[in-house]
Amino acid sequence: MTLAHLATAILETAVISAPTVVEGLIGTLTPQKCDDRLQEWSRKLLEDAEIKLEVTGLENAPADETFVIMSNHQSLYDIPVMFQALRRRVRMVAKAELFKIPGWGRAMRLAGMVEVDRGDRAQAIQSLGAAKAALAQGTNIWIAPEGTRGPGGTSLLPFKKGGFYLASGAGARILPVAIVGTSQVLAAHGRSVKPGVTVRVRVQPPIATVDYASSEPLIAAVRGAITEGIAAIS
Repeated sequence: MTLAHLATAILETAVISAPTVVEGLIGTLTPQKCDDRLQEWSRKLLEDAEIKLEVTGLENAPADETFVIMSNHQSLYDIPVMFQALRRRVRMVAKAELFKIPGWGRAMRLAGMVEVDRGDRAQAIQSLGAAKAALAQGTNIWIAPEGTRGPGGTSLLPFKKGGFYLASGAGARILPVAIVGTSQVLAAHGRSVKPGVTVRVRVQPPIATVDYASSEPLIAAVRGAITEGIAAIS
């Protein structure tokens, strides 16, 4: 295991972050520029860590539909893996605190990231509006319902409800995605990267939020789909 890979990943992230923040400040940042940078950044991170990526189930995600994507979360490497696996415009839901960083917050908004503040109802309503607009414009929104990185393997942390309210309010279908192997590359609180790991991603059939009258059965259905996907590729 090597710290050099982790240092390289940090450097690659800085390389795309600096121009993104500058262009955000001067108003020249566009979603397409972000798409291009995210694809190149994620490609380099997987290449540097010698990750072998195997993806199945892409036929479950028609290109002409945008989704609220939900996956298990076990490593920081889930992020570049998802961008490379799905190969579509994807933006993450991020904590409100990140949007308060001078320069960075503006860049995140221009890039299409969705702000979430669990303790502010007014902001939650605003986030729903932003999510609806993003989905309508062809941006898929990625949420890790566990809320933080879990232990990996087949164990999933409890799911938080916020993302399900967002998906239901936006009228979007949820696309469950299972990720296996990234915790071996870099554990949840690890400080070094293990190169040469095979990471598998499985896209499960989408779940229509309109088919569920309340959040509990919807959460159970999505959790079941992700768990089933993990078992299929483990």
